[in-house]
Amino acid sequence: MIRSRSALALLAATALAGCNLAPKYVRPEGAVPAVLPQDGIYPPATSDAPDVTSIGWQSFFTDDRLRRSIALGLKNNRDLRIAAANVLQARAHYRVQRADLVPSTTLSGSASYTSNIQGASGALGGGAGASAGGAGSGTGVGASSRDVEFYSINAGFSAFELDLFGRLRNLNRAALEQYFATEEAQRATRISLIAEIATAWLTYAADQDQLRISQEYMISFEKSLELTRAQFRIGIASELEARQAETAYQGARNDIAVLKTRVAQDKNALDLLVGAPVLDALLPQGLGSGTAALPLLPAGLSSDILLRRPDILQAEHQLVAQNANIGAARAALFPRISLTATLGTISAALGGLFAGGGFTYTGAPSISLPLFDGGRLRGNLDAARAGQQVAVSSYEKTVQTAFREVADALAQRGTIDEQLAAQTARVEAANVALRISDARYRSGVESFLTTLDSQRTSYSAQQQLITTRLMRESNMVELYRSLGGGLIS
Repeated sequence: MIRSRSALALLAATALAGCNLAPKYVRPEGAVPAVLPQDGIYPPATSDAPDVTSIGWQSFFTDDRLRRSIALGLKNNRDLRIAAANVLQARAHYRVQRADLVPSTTLSGSASYTSNIQGASGALGGGAGASAGGAGSGTGVGASSRDVEFYSINAGFSAFELDLFGRLRNLNRAALEQYFATEEAQRATRISLIAEIATAWLTYAADQDQLRISQEYMISFEKSLELTRAQFRIGIASELEARQAETAYQGARNDIAVLKTRVAQDKNALDLLVGAPVLDALLPQGLGSGTAALPLLPAGLSSDILLRRPDILQAEHQLVAQNANIGAARAALFPRISLTATLGTISAALGGLFAGGGFTYTGAPSISLPLFDGGRLRGNLDAARAGQQVAVSSYEKTVQTAFREVADALAQRGTIDEQLAAQTARVEAANVALRISDARYRSGVESFLTTLDSQRTSYSAQQQLITTRLMRESNMVELYRSLGGGLIS
């Protein structure tokens, strides 16, 4: 008994002190420059740049309708629900894998009833003798004919692997890292969803402005068309002027039809992202000249901030999991030791199971060493090493993609204010030119074609101004997302 317990303790200590054959994890470096771009068109570095990840989305977005739309999307979006379910599934898989590290203990009880073999043999022997000798007494057969009863209760485990070379520990680590990766994927989905809802909401607002501008200018073009047609009928205007006026009118009419379709599609896209119909009270009437988000975001940051992005953390967890898979594949080449052990009690009477003297135990260690498997284990190791190389490249590509996204957003941010100022001045100049040309036309100094051209220029400038405003708002959202903002409520 004492020797058995000592052996079990020794085996357990050996298992705990077992080696780990997984390669040491080293984070890949050098995939991107150490600092985000800050020269030329990029915004200059700031010494007091706030931490974007600490700015909650409810603070970043200033329009209450937009905030309520985002909150509705975080509650109902199906992609986010799928991501949450994937986390639960990965956690369950990890729990299943972790269970292999401890023995699965079972409790069993049995009862057996066996006829007295000796009594049965005597009965058969007596019958044979009577037949042979012509007579038999048959005494004692009934006295020894009774059932033999056995009762037992056993607790123990079967084929528990002693993880001497870290195979189970590495499989457990791989499952844990995959679970962590799934959690980061959920966080990345959340950030992307917030940005997509905001962008769709702003696009809907901009298209509403575009539609309103087109409707206003269509009325102006229609009046010009009616005027030129009337003048053409009396011979004051040429057919060329009438046809060009009709061209401008029909163009605005076409724009209105296209924009009505686009507004409806914008609403459909927003409903899909939110996961439920967005009420009219939450929809913007237009983009206007204001901002729906905080205008100040940091610049001149170290690229290390990108390593906190959920998609990069997800790729890193997957890389660590592949490292662990290499360790498990290596360990599979070494001997596998398992142990079966039970403790129990046995008695000929049910009431005597827990009385002294009926204690039993068994211990059955076993060892197996692969000799020839057709290269299966070596193939698994090669596959694990190749998977690790894939994970390294995927991690580096994820970091490079993140760097490019931030750099692109910073590049646009560095010039977007100048674009907006230039486009605003262009609209003002086009409106002044339209008023001047209209006055000169009415006074007979200029032809109607000059006025019509001024109308078209003003119309185009107004449309481009709305597009530039949308670019500015979308750029702020993209910079917020690409820097990892949006995790805090």
